Amino acid sequence: MVHQNTTDDPNNEQNSAHPQRPRKFLVIVDKTAESRVAVRFATRRAQHTGGRVTLLCVAQHDDFQQWRGVEELMRDEAHREAENLIYEAAKAVNEISGILPELVILHGQTADCLSEVIKNDGEISILVLAAGASKEGPGPLVSSFLGGVGANRIPVTIVPSALSDAEIDSLA
Repeated sequence: MVHQNTTDDPNNEQNSAHPQRPRKFLVIVDKTAESRVAVRFATRRAQHTGGRVTLLCVAQHDDFQQWRGVEELMRDEAHREAENLIYEAAKAVNEISGILPELVILHGQTADCLSEVIKNDGEISILVLAAGASKEGPGPLVSSFLGGVGANRIPVTIVPSALSDAEIDSLA
């Protein structure tokens, strides 16, 4: 008879101070084609690894403090636009994988809001960004992370934006 010592079994949840949670992939949703690529990649990775998806959309508006009514209208309009973008992305996530993503809408600058979400949500495992293919470079968020400005506690996966849906599906 073989006796297995459960205290040495790394798969035994009793022995783990932190039972393994599903990976949580964070994706920024905006109007760019790169965002759609990042959403699909994160969704497929989550689907294949039993993970979850969190979508972040940042409502940005100009600051018109001298005209309070105008500022409130602009804020409301920016929020509605962010809601439309994030609901469209959530629908895509669900149609691709059956996953119901977590939705986060914040107001401000994208890099600041991203840092806030990562800081406040300890379950986020991976940030997924897609690099732009233009002459100007990979995009401001990717550039900020490559330059060390976005030094965070999580890994960043950068996906080439030129990938087709089929290529993404075969990679993830």
